[in-house]
Amino acid sequence: MKMKQVSAPRRRVAAIHDISGFGKCSLTVALPILSAAGIETACMPTAVLSTHTGDFEGFTYRDLTSDLTPFGEHWASLGMRFNAIYTGFLGSPDQAAVISRFIDRFQDGKTLVCVDPAMADGGKLYKVFDEGMIPAMRSLCAKADVLMPNMTEAAFLLGEPYQEGPYDAATIDNMVRGLSAMGPRQVVLTGVYFDENELGCACYDAKTDDVTMVLGKHIPKHFHGTGDVFASFLIAALLNGYDLKAAADFAVTLTRESIEATVAIGTDPREGVAFEDVLSRMMTMLAEKRSA
Repeated sequence: MKMKQVSAPRRRVAAIHDISGFGKCSLTVALPILSAAGIETACMPTAVLSTHTGDFEGFTYRDLTSDLTPFGEHWASLGMRFNAIYTGFLGSPDQAAVISRFIDRFQDGKTLVCVDPAMADGGKLYKVFDEGMIPAMRSLCAKADVLMPNMTEAAFLLGEPYQEGPYDAATIDNMVRGLSAMGPRQVVLTGVYFDENELGCACYDAKTDDVTMVLGKHIPKHFHGTGDVFASFLIAALLNGYDLKAAADFAVTLTRESIEATVAIGTDPREGVAFEDVLSRMMTMLAEKRSA
């Protein structure tokens, strides 16, 4: 009996990330943000952890590499199609090749491939990774339409030493162009700042050859999971018709407001940011965009 194709909604994303049971990041951030933005989210977990790896000790870790190919095969048998494929934290270096094949299988020429090379921060790889993750992630980044690294990940991908900021415009310009030369037509580099008062991202579009800075008020606090929050807001905007710069401004604004809400609450920085408090504002912004 032939399997009936799953009906395609207006927008559907395949989100390929880990599940951390506590500490808001990865799928526990992407799923609610994208869903609230009116985007159906199909989840492919790359690993399951009791908490994320940042500043928690004794966390459990289960690598789901062997499950990824069967996931993709089942989705293909259902005739599933995606408006975007959004990849983040990988459970192992071997997953890069598996996910690359998934992209080849489901990319129909209209699918937006967004890669967040979530492997490092603060000049260091995450605790569960070794140097082998860097070339694996580099190979996956070549598949991206939109690449979304932080400053540490960008340095590692480019084979350059990590440098603390503040940065200068020439350094950022060279980095985003170098990252785009790896394959992505658009790059959004996070953690960019030129002084202590502002923080944001740099956007590069190879089609126009433009580099644009999108900066907002810097809140001098470090919270885990903000990269995943930012990337999820960015993709929500892109799939709702925003251009790259407008989507980056949308993501910078809502991420900053999530941090501000968290500071007001006073929760442990390891727990992530209170993005839940800005979802209604996000939905209002998107509704205004649709009606404009």
